[in-house]
Amino acid sequence: MFAMILAANLDPTYLIIGGGALALILGAVIAIAKYVVVGNPSEMLVISGRKSGDRGYRTLIGGYTIVVPLIEKVAKISLKNMQVALEVRAQAGGGTMIPVTVTGVANVKVSSDPDTRGNAIERFLDQPLDEMRRVSRETLEGGLRAVIGKMTPEEIVEDRDLFVATVMKEVTDDFRKLGLVIDSVNIQNVNDEEQYLESIARKASANVRAQARQYEAERKAEADVKEAEAQALSRKAQAERDAEARTAEAASRQKSENARIAADKSIAEADNDLRVRKAELVREASLKEAERNRAAAEAEAARLDATEVAKANAERDIAKAKAAGDAASVYEEGKSRAAAIEEIGRAIQKNPDALKVMMVEMLPNIVKELAGTIKDVNLGDVTVIDGGTGSAMAGAATGKAKMLAESLGILEGVTGVDMRELAQSVAGSIVDKRATEQSTPVSKDDEPKQ
Repeated sequence: MFAMILAANLDPTYLIIGGGALALILGAVIAIAKYVVVGNPSEMLVISGRKSGDRGYRTLIGGYTIVVPLIEKVAKISLKNMQVALEVRAQAGGGTMIPVTVTGVANVKVSSDPDTRGNAIERFLDQPLDEMRRVSRETLEGGLRAVIGKMTPEEIVEDRDLFVATVMKEVTDDFRKLGLVIDSVNIQNVNDEEQYLESIARKASANVRAQARQYEAERKAEADVKEAEAQALSRKAQAERDAEARTAEAASRQKSENARIAADKSIAEADNDLRVRKAELVREASLKEAERNRAAAEAEAARLDATEVAKANAERDIAKAKAAGDAASVYEEGKSRAAAIEEIGRAIQKNPDALKVMMVEMLPNIVKELAGTIKDVNLGDVTVIDGGTGSAMAGAATGKAKMLAESLGILEGVTGVDMRELAQSVAGSIVDKRATEQSTPVSKDDEPKQ
């Protein structure tokens, strides 16, 4: 409706001009679509009609190009692989002359190499694909016959890769001339009517099995050796681990023993320190006890000193009092003796012989005391040897008398009184007194009273 409204409102001249432009545009698009050719990577376009170089065509693989109408035309050749079935019956070489049948499949395609693809254009352009496949098959079978004639059946069977490589080498030049390329050749089967290849196959199979068994035996032997080596390595590793474990255990035991010894040493040192400390404590306690005892002793000594001092003071006071009493007694006795001595002195002054009388009265006691000093003198058994004069016997008899006389001499030395003279004087006085009494008559007044 919008176009109708627009057409109704527009000038017819503008409509004619617009229609003509649109028709030109559409014609140009159609012409370009018809004369521009786009190539496919899997095919080769051959544009012929104008000379390109020294050839009357040009090629295009992929991309696009413009074809001049009425002058150039376009043809296509596929670059895809073609499978070519192969079956060849020929006599094997190597002097065997055994008919051999070989079947297989080959993959062939047109070469895209600029140097060789012209051969394929010249031979197969506008030809059906089967023609290209036929030519390829015949060329390959010819090569197969040539190679089979050069190889023995054993070589064909035993080394397929060498057989295929030889075939491809044999036909490569022929295929270059055709502008073709062999991608691959696969030999599917090789046999003969006389069962020769079968026997070879059996032999080969037996050899293969023998080789397989030998290989298996070798691999088993190698595996056994490796297993033995692995077991040896395992045992060695286990032995090393055991040795390491024993070493570690020994080190652990040694470490434990060292720790125990260190602990025992520490305990012994601690015990020794404890004993030393106890001894020090005992010594300190002893010192403290001794100090306490010394203090107690000093206190006791002080107490005793105080007691002894008090006692001594008391004893001193007693002794002093006693001494005072004794002194008083002695004093009184002295006074008495002094008075007695004064009386004796006055008596001696009046009568000098009174002293001698007193000494005579004292003499018996003195002599008694002197005799007592020699009464225990025991001369034992005395043997007197006399020369016949009797002096020795007399001397022995008078020994004690001499000792008494010597004692009297000592007494005289001590008292200063000549005891002999005193004795003689006293004896003489007594004799004279008695003689006088006898010669003098007694008066009645002097007689003693009844």
